[in-house]
Amino acid sequence: MKLSIAHGDFAPAVADTARALPARPPAPVLAALKLDAGDGTLTVSGFDYEVSGEATVKADVTEPGTVLVSGRLLADITRVLKAKQPIGLALEGARMVLTSGATRYTLHTLPLEEYPALPKPEEPTGTVSGADLSEAVTQVATAAGRDDTLPILTGIQLELADGKLTLAATDRYRFAVRTIDWTATDPSVEAATALMPAKSLTDTVKMLAGADRIRVTLPGQTGVLGLADPARSTTARPIDGQLPSYGKLWPAQEHINVTVAVDTSELAAAIKRVALVAGGNQPIQLTVTDGQLSLHAGTSDDAQAVDILDAQVDSGVGDFTIAFNPTYLLDGITALATAKTVLWMTERTKPAVLTGADADAALGDLAFGGDALQYLLMPIRLSS
Repeated sequence: MKLSIAHGDFAPAVADTARALPARPPAPVLAALKLDAGDGTLTVSGFDYEVSGEATVKADVTEPGTVLVSGRLLADITRVLKAKQPIGLALEGARMVLTSGATRYTLHTLPLEEYPALPKPEEPTGTVSGADLSEAVTQVATAAGRDDTLPILTGIQLELADGKLTLAATDRYRFAVRTIDWTATDPSVEAATALMPAKSLTDTVKMLAGADRIRVTLPGQTGVLGLADPARSTTARPIDGQLPSYGKLWPAQEHINVTVAVDTSELAAAIKRVALVAGGNQPIQLTVTDGQLSLHAGTSDDAQAVDILDAQVDSGVGDFTIAFNPTYLLDGITALATAKTVLWMTERTKPAVLTGADADAALGDLAFGGDALQYLLMPIRLSS
């Protein structure tokens, strides 16, 4: 193998595929990246039996060939090389030589015969906007669990129904749901569900976020989810099982008693201020009055904090108080990424739903539900 390639093409390809490498590889070859040169292109791929990543870029190939080298080391090297210098790769015996200007690295290679074949997904089921999918995954991943002993709760569920793709995640204390537009390429698949590891899916969409359209292959006979654009592709094996049904958790619109719209940046800052006295994730208490939202944390036996914000309020029950975990509340309004945060509440002991709104949105014009992010949050019961 011998080739020359632009740093601006090679470095991103290595960085993207290195996302698929395991932190603790079960075998040395699974810590490697495979470089396959031929026909004016270089394909960089990584695989750990669960997640695969592949990137193809243009290269000036003088000798086709394939080599397997340490992925983390190669990613570290390409990250520090001078961006304006082209990179040369050449296989010399059992070693690969990488050159960039006056800089030269000699890397050990690994046995190709021990490297597993990457899974090949079936034909695409449909396509989605790269920006929409990236945003949706990032938003709902906020609510995914981190406890590996409960693998189902560490996933993001993708559900195809009624011509839309809905993503959802939960850790039992909150539930995030977002729906995006879907363009079918296989009309025979009208409904499907797959639960994907949140971490690997989040890493994948970072690689594909710049794509205009992403081809999506929902798990079928091959049992893998496939995501691809013209230059990048990735696969991942789903988690066995499904998330708990969340439809019944959402309050019906006719049961909403209190609606509050408040400036998101002001609310986030207020939460951070009062949370300073809420040690150990003790609750923050929200009290709704006419035109105001007050935040309170702490106890009479310890430090206390109070902050008051102007808010748009529609309450059919007068003053209203509810309490939340401050971290979960802040995660939700951060995930919304909108100028205003809207809280839809029924009772102080039942889940509230957070949605976003534009800065100039009037409270009376807001609709409950829809395709945008909905973040359901369980309240913390306050002592009487």
